[in-house]
Amino acid sequence: MTKEEVRARIEEIGIIPAIRLASTEDARFAAEAMYRAGLPIAEITMTIPGALELISALRRDFPDMVVGAGTVLDAETARRATRAGALFITSTGMDIGVVGLAVEEGILVLPGALTPTEIINAWKAGADFVKVFPCASLGGDSYIRALKTALPQIRLIAGGGVQQHTAGHYITAGASAIGVGKELITNEAIRLRKPEWILELARRFMGIVKNARTNTPSANVVRFK
Repeated sequence: MTKEEVRARIEEIGIIPAIRLASTEDARFAAEAMYRAGLPIAEITMTIPGALELISALRRDFPDMVVGAGTVLDAETARRATRAGALFITSTGMDIGVVGLAVEEGILVLPGALTPTEIINAWKAGADFVKVFPCASLGGDSYIRALKTALPQIRLIAGGGVQQHTAGHYITAGASAIGVGKELITNEAIRLRKPEWILELARRFMGIVKNARTNTPSANVVRFK
C-alpha cells in the first residue's frame, strides 16, 4: 500500500483508532474486532508489549488493514516500526527526527502538535497530517475551526478527548479525521471479550463521521458499561 493510498484511506474513513492496551492479545482482539466492523485502521501504540511483532502479524494476516505505529518518540523506534511494516507513524508530540525518518522512508507521518507555531513547524518538516493533541483540553472543535480558518492548507486530525457526542463537531469544524481511543475500545469490551460491543461502537462512530460530512444530524450516543 503506497503512502498516497494510506492517506486517502485515512481521509475516506475519517477515524484512527488508537489501541493502547495492556497486552498483545488484547490489542489484537481490538484490531480484529474493528476490522470486522468495517474500520480497517489500527494505531498500535509502542506502549503495548510486543507492539512491533503485533504490527508485523496484523500486516501479514490483514493485508488491506492500515496498521500504524503510535507513541513513537524517537527516530530509532520509527525505523524499527517501518521495518515491522507500519504504514504510518504518529505520536502525541513532535520529534523532528521521527518526521525526518518517515519522510526519508516514504512513510505517512502524523506528529502531534498543539499551538499554531508547533503545527506550522510540523507541517514544514514534512508532516502529512498534524494531530492536534490534546484537542479537547484547548477548546475542542472551536479550536480546530479557528486553526482551519488560519491554516486551511494543513490537514488536521483531532485527538485527545474525542467522544461520541463531539466527534461530528470536529469533522464539521474541518478536521480530516479524528483519533479515538477508549471511547471506541472500552475496557469492558476487552475484558469480557465482547467484539460485538466494539463493532457497534465502530459503526456508530463511522456513522457520525459520515453524517457530519453530509451535514445531517449525528447518530444517537450509545454506551456500554
